[in-house]
Amino acid sequence: MKKDVQEFITLQVEAMLAAPSCSAEAKAAGQNWLAAKGTEREVEETKKLMAELELDIMPIDGLIDFCNSETGVQVFGKEMAMQVKDHARELKDSGAQFCDCPACSAAASILEKKNEV
Repeated sequence: MKKDVQEFITLQVEAMLAAPSCSAEAKAAGQNWLAAKGTEREVEETKKLMAELELDIMPIDGLIDFCNSETGVQVFGKEMAMQVKDHARELKDSGAQFCDCPACSAAASILEKKNEV
């Protein structure tokens, strides 16, 4: 992997790990990737990271559906779920494909580099 791509992914993984919205699975994949960076395991852990992020990144329609669900209301509270849903609809109307929370934003940035790793 080119050094500039590796540095970019490192920054994005660190941002993702710091995000409260980062799933446990994405967090583990990110931590494993950071630990393997520069070693013989880097290629394998890069593949695992990319696969996990593809599973975890929240499609905008999924976010809207989640906010409409009982679980979404339990997670966010009724008022916040409505606010997040309205925000997600605005994102969708602007052409966004994914949630723009810090974890999903970092994941999207990493996935954009998938063909460069």
